[in-house]
Amino acid sequence: MTLGKADKQGDLLDDVTRFCDETLDEHSIYAFLHRERDQLFPDEAFADLFDDKGRRSVPPCVVAVVMVLQRLEGLSDREAAERYCFDNRWRYAAGVGGYDSTGWTSFAHTVLVDMRERLRRSDDPNRIFDAARDAAKEAGLVGRRRVLDSTPLYDAVATMDTVTLIRSAIRGVLKVADAELVAALRTVLSSGDDYASAAKPMIDWDDEAAREALIDSRAKDAYACLLFLDATELGPEVTLAATLLATVVGQDIEEGDDATFRIVRGVAKNRIISTVDPEARHGHKTQARGFDGYKGHAAIDPDSEIITETVVTPGNAGDASVAEDLIADLLEGEGTDAENPSGANRGANTQAQVEEPDGHSTVYGDNAYGTGAFHKRLEDEGIESRCKTQNPAAASGLFTKDRFEVKVAEGTVTCPAGVTVVISRHRKGGGMAYFRDACATCSLRSECTKSAGGRTIAIGAHEEALARARARQVDPAWRSDYRATRPKVERKLAHLMRRRHGGRRARVRGTVKVDADFKLLAAAVNLARLSVLGVCWTNAGWAVAAR
Repeated sequence: MTLGKADKQGDLLDDVTRFCDETLDEHSIYAFLHRERDQLFPDEAFADLFDDKGRRSVPPCVVAVVMVLQRLEGLSDREAAERYCFDNRWRYAAGVGGYDSTGWTSFAHTVLVDMRERLRRSDDPNRIFDAARDAAKEAGLVGRRRVLDSTPLYDAVATMDTVTLIRSAIRGVLKVADAELVAALRTVLSSGDDYASAAKPMIDWDDEAAREALIDSRAKDAYACLLFLDATELGPEVTLAATLLATVVGQDIEEGDDATFRIVRGVAKNRIISTVDPEARHGHKTQARGFDGYKGHAAIDPDSEIITETVVTPGNAGDASVAEDLIADLLEGEGTDAENPSGANRGANTQAQVEEPDGHSTVYGDNAYGTGAFHKRLEDEGIESRCKTQNPAAASGLFTKDRFEVKVAEGTVTCPAGVTVVISRHRKGGGMAYFRDACATCSLRSECTKSAGGRTIAIGAHEEALARARARQVDPAWRSDYRATRPKVERKLAHLMRRRHGGRRARVRGTVKVDADFKLLAAAVNLARLSVLGVCWTNAGWAVAAR
């Protein structure tokens, strides 16, 4: 398929164009995309996705506009193709005009599927998101402050129980194996299950003995398959299926003293929850709020509310694990010029609320980002950390860790009673301080520890960075800035999640595809924000139009 190119001249007499010019708000997303489509998504920017021979494609700039509007309005592929065909606002935004023009009257919904796959396989899969963000940067809407947060993305598949996981994994092996291998595998299956159906076996689920027998028999089938496959030379597909089978059996099943297989009590770390989407995980946004699927992480500029970066991880990943990816531009020294580090002169709608020191970048985040390692990295890069740090806690109202004087440089810890001990260092940094015998006769023991071995204080590898962070957040000015700035990212995440399709619920499977879909959603929201702020292309580049 070769690159199709849109007609950039347009039809001055087109009824749809004339009607939309007269009726649509100039700051609507439709008017913005109509004006700036060729600058944002020139067809030539997608040339690497196509071949030199074949029929011409739908112009990529048209498809890109439809993809943006689809994500903004939360539509399926079929609904988006229908909307493009029948909604004059969509046709106006895509620059194809009415039905008497030379533009594309309609196209199949599979065009959207094809474009996403071409982008995924390319060297620059995020070019639509990058186009929107780069326009905001050039217009001076992206400063040197970032606010970080994450939100749950529910998986697009059903969470499976242990029996369903094992049966599905065995069925997966049988599906990818050749006929000869399938016949050999069936000879080692002893449960009587032919694994032809995804439905659960018919048993009395109220009968505990029947449930245990079912689990034991399916686990023995799984281990029999794995034992047979271990002695067989396998292709890549069968190897992947066998690895998945070994994982789901190993995470949920244990063998008892009576040689009967039973479900393990508790939840395994990094547990696979579905063989249909093996990358989805159990996640917790809070201790009381669990979910299954992925986490969407985002960084925004708090003044313009432009999303500067997004990352998707499995649901069990910690927020701080991708914090450096979210602020990669700050770590690389990108952003607005040094004369306007805080973005204070961006127009009336994007005035910075807090003046930052000249040349300083600042990162905001809640307790999830207040780790010692992240604080230390920010300090090393000269970035101001306004990530909240959890204060030390102790059970039953006992002395918390901050009641102890920790001197990392000297390698000592002094307790509230004035006893000083030496820190026992760990090879990987940090260490432990043991008070032991000193606690036996201490008058403060009842307020400090209930352990028979005395109080023990753990010293982290980045203990000093955490101490400095806790000292900073006591400052009223720090607290005021934090409370005024950090909530903005929660509002932006709420904007991302408000649609019924592909907002909170992932529309695709796998981390890579969910990440691409989340980035496209962020790009759509960014473009809607640029239209409201009055960003336009000028001879000098992108700028905010004076109002």
